[in-house]
Amino acid sequence: MILKENVFPIGEIVKPHGVNGEMTFSFTTDIFDTEDIDFMIIEIQGIFVPFYIDEYRFKSGSTGMIKFEGIQSDEQARAFSGLTLYVQKKYLDKVEAEEIELDYFVGFLLIDEVSGEIGLITEVDQTTENTLLVIDRKDEDELLIPFGLDYIQAVDHKKKTISVKLPEGLLDL
Repeated sequence: MILKENVFPIGEIVKPHGVNGEMTFSFTTDIFDTEDIDFMIIEIQGIFVPFYIDEYRFKSGSTGMIKFEGIQSDEQARAFSGLTLYVQKKYLDKVEAEEIELDYFVGFLLIDEVSGEIGLITEVDQTTENTLLVIDRKDEDELLIPFGLDYIQAVDHKKKTISVKLPEGLLDL
């Protein structure tokens, strides 16, 4: 059985393309082109199901066409519209941090180089111009920290921690 904690999102099925089961998809990383990945994982009714790749090709830097084994018609492909594509976490080390969807980091512990453990990321707020990490600080009020790749020093996917060097005074606001 494939568990959610063992996968990470890399894109989404947009819509069917043609009548033979091919689908248009968007992606945040082309890891499946640089690594030997035989299948994508799709969550269907709460179950993570592997779908073996028959063929794929890129249309642009963020979209492509994919065909899974066993999907032969437009009707079958239509059922995949809007579903998220996942791959196994074992490929995370091959993916650049900026290519990972930010919601992946919910549940990670944020640790500052100077202040130490800040708290658990409970949400990623992308509704404002600046993306914010919502941090649960146990006995204190939640904290909003602007997300910036410049702050990140290291990400440990196994321990679910993000080490950062936050600008001086940011935690005092």
